[in-house]
Amino acid sequence: RSNAGETMAWSESVDTLLANKDGLAAFRTFLKSEFSEENVEFWLACEDFKKTKSSAKIASKAQKIYSDFIQADAPKEVNIDFHTKTHISQNISEPTLGCFDDAQRLIYSLMAKDSFPRFLRSEAYKELVKKQQNGNQKRWLPFL
Repeated sequence: RSNAGETMAWSESVDTLLANKDGLAAFRTFLKSEFSEENVEFWLACEDFKKTKSSAKIASKAQKIYSDFIQADAPKEVNIDFHTKTHISQNISEPTLGCFDDAQRLIYSLMAKDSFPRFLRSEAYKELVKKQQNGNQKRWLPFL
């Protein structure tokens, strides 16, 4: 259970939000409501992919990310430009740990500039902050 300070801290940056388990969950729920949860799912898949040690796994994970998020008509296709998509398509047969970096940066930027500010203005976020604040008042001021 996160505290009010933590919930408020999410508004500092998209990084703070994504690094916090509860923040990430709340952001995901918000993106789902906007039909754009594929963005955060892609970003998380890329974060996981970059930690891959085994070269056998690099190829299979890269292929999965490609088929889930990048290729035309992918089930969770992310909105990236033609140039970036083409570049990934050309290099997917011999993937490197950095093969999705450009696409991940684009999606991160989209979330930071677009989805994140909307999340902070959303009723869902305001409710979470209010709940946390009310909970903290009760804890510190039992006589209220």
